[in-house]
Amino acid sequence: MTFDTLKFVEKLKAAGVNEGQAKAEAEALQGVFAEALDAQLATKAGIAGVERRVDALDAKMDARFERIDGKLTLVQWMLALVVAAEVMPVLVKLFQ
Repeated sequence: MTFDTLKFVEKLKAAGVNEGQAKAEAEALQGVFAEALDAQLATKAGIAGVERRVDALDAKMDARFERIDGKLTLVQWMLALVVAAEVMPVLVKLFQ
């Protein structure tokens, strides 16, 4: 958003405000607008902080997925052993 100080001063002068006061009001208002805009804009440091937090969460999630993958592998092997233990007696009886 741009603030046209010259146009603002001209409007104040047309309304009967003297030029010095009109310029002072325009400068003050421009400062307020600039501060408000700066407060709303993301800074490089702020963005870098968010990126660091996202990277940390990403690493945390990767570690969790690796643990889950390890547990799933263990469960698969255990299930295979259970199936083998159940199937072996049947196979032994079949081939006797």
